[in-house]
Amino acid sequence: MIESLSARRSWRGCSIALSVAVSSSAIAGFVAPAHALTTEEILNYTAPDRQQVLEAGARREGKVVIYSGMIVNQLLRPLTEAFHRKYPFVDIIYWRGDGNQIAAKVTAEMQANALMADVIEGSGLPAAAGGPQAVLPFVSPLFQSLPKEDIAADRTWAATRFRYIGLGYNTKFISKDAAPKTYEDLLDPHWKGKMAWHAASDASGALVTITSLLATWGREKTEAYIAKLAKQDVTPLAVSNRQVVDQVIFGEYWIGLGISAHHPVISASQGAPSATVLLDPVPSLNDSIQVVRGVKHPHAAMLLVDFMLSPEAQRMLQNAEYFPSNPNVDPSPALKMLVPRNAGVPAVLLTPEILEELTARSAELYKRYFR
Repeated sequence: MIESLSARRSWRGCSIALSVAVSSSAIAGFVAPAHALTTEEILNYTAPDRQQVLEAGARREGKVVIYSGMIVNQLLRPLTEAFHRKYPFVDIIYWRGDGNQIAAKVTAEMQANALMADVIEGSGLPAAAGGPQAVLPFVSPLFQSLPKEDIAADRTWAATRFRYIGLGYNTKFISKDAAPKTYEDLLDPHWKGKMAWHAASDASGALVTITSLLATWGREKTEAYIAKLAKQDVTPLAVSNRQVVDQVIFGEYWIGLGISAHHPVISASQGAPSATVLLDPVPSLNDSIQVVRGVKHPHAAMLLVDFMLSPEAQRMLQNAEYFPSNPNVDPSPALKMLVPRNAGVPAVLLTPEILEELTARSAELYKRYFR
């Protein structure tokens, strides 16, 4: 889904008038850099006049395009609208897809020499979108609010939000006490034919489950376990991670594996018969933001990166029941106990680099034992 805010704003003319007024006052005290900056210099500019340089450049560019995995009505549209209110001289266009879809779209655009995206945001993107060669390093003053491990060593990504993977179950069929508590519990014959998982993405379901075990247990122990789990007739579903939870709620399956841990909790708050269990180790993913190589609007792209990492945007994630990356912005109270450290359950952080290293091996094991 591609959408531009300008298409829905009858007051665009008023925004342009305001932009001109603001521009005039800003330019009065602004001295441009001595030479035209390259894209790489713009993305890594740290001089005291950084904000003025970015805004001046963004006024000339007039647009920025983001591809994101955020749900449109829940967060992506409100976030882009908030960015546009902050910078009314930048028309922001978004497209929503999961990590694999974003990667495929960006790769196709690059191959056709018709790149549209400036910024991408989601899970597993560096591995899927062609690795570090497909994105550019950048620097943001908001980096100082993030732990070191939430920024790529080469500065090609920074975490915007977290996602914790768990087991979801239907409380009509399974009591809290009877629900599986460990990976070994999933091998109980009682669960045979009653479990399902998403099988088409490296950021949830089957592959992220196997990847987390490989990262924690190693190849030999993981393969021995996967061989046993395959005998449980886990159903592969070609639907979204969220839809796996929905099918569990509808009673088509009793258990959903590799699901986003917050989905059953949110549904339960709305009256659905659903609950979550965090299994040791808890697969933890950091959805990240990146600037695509070939970016056409680098000044506006960096304003957007700054905004996505800002406390303002991070609080919007909190209110939309996402897990903010800013350690000073807590998750919503209903979701705090799904953070592994709060629940007292060990987690394995699947950074983009770990996903890049292990996903192919996970796919190999999945194909061998489940297809």
